[in-house]
Amino acid sequence: MQYRTLGRTGVQVSTLALGAMNFGRIGRTTQDEATAMVDAALEAGINLIDTADWYSDGESEEMVGKAIADRRDDIVLATKANMPMGAERNHQGSSRRWLVTELDNSLRRLGVDHVDLYQIHRWDPNTSDEETLSALTDLQRAGKIRYFGSSTFPAYRIVQAQWAAREHHLRRYVTEQPNYSILQRGIETHVLPVTEQYGLGVLAWSPLASGWLSGAIREGREIATSRSTFMPQRFDTTIPANRAKMDAVEQLAKVADQAGLTMIQLALGFVTAHPAVTSALIGPRTLGHLHSQLAAADTVLAADVLDAIDGIVAPGVDLAPDEKYDTPPALLDPALRRRSSPVTAA
Repeated sequence: MQYRTLGRTGVQVSTLALGAMNFGRIGRTTQDEATAMVDAALEAGINLIDTADWYSDGESEEMVGKAIADRRDDIVLATKANMPMGAERNHQGSSRRWLVTELDNSLRRLGVDHVDLYQIHRWDPNTSDEETLSALTDLQRAGKIRYFGSSTFPAYRIVQAQWAAREHHLRRYVTEQPNYSILQRGIETHVLPVTEQYGLGVLAWSPLASGWLSGAIREGREIATSRSTFMPQRFDTTIPANRAKMDAVEQLAKVADQAGLTMIQLALGFVTAHPAVTSALIGPRTLGHLHSQLAAADTVLAADVLDAIDGIVAPGVDLAPDEKYDTPPALLDPALRRRSSPVTAA
């Protein structure tokens, strides 16, 4: 296992990190299975575990907490908040009211008195950066979090948050957690240059592109992955974006074969090769999945392999741009890109 410094924090983290989204109902994973995966990950040298309150409505945090009991100090523990936790309108978002309350809920579920990294799961357009950063700064000073970061923020929001922290004399985000894989390279255009400029650590999620780069999805085979059962539109190859992904996968498989690599090694080696990336978050559902991904821990791709990948999916290109979670609101809501009709005087 390799280790890198998490941004400018001085904390050393493994280049593969264990994502716990599949712990619990989402991945149909039991506590024993989750504990076995945590055990295997730590034995392999992984020291960063990432979860979120939203994963299976808190069940993932509970499972992680039980799995790391009695070895908390050896783990860089990260969680997130912001996504809806029930139907109550204020049980979501990035307001001071909710973050203060929900962090205590996360600490209780995890069975710890602090987390090392607390992340805002998505940018909240209803809450000012000053409000959110002020709350996070106070929580850090209270000792409940060591650092805080953002997740899936558009580049301009990362910049805005850095400016707000300086303007209002608050602590700043020290990490960003973006969606990044061979098939989704859009962050290379704007996000990664910004994280490098500000010295942010980068924890890349979905490096296997929701299973497309796992080796299980190939032309002519029935797509029967766990993810495809509850997100069928992401795997319907009659949709042009999915057809483009399948075509790319077939070409990438040839590159992997010629290099003597598995598709997983190719995919994870690509993500961790970028100088802006600190760690790739792997999200196994089974112990077998974990072992196949741990095999990529020391993978370093040669320059000719990286060049071949660039020839298949060009730098900065998302093959499925509609699947992005950092799209500016005005591109999704027509009302936000229409000037209001002027009021006519009586």
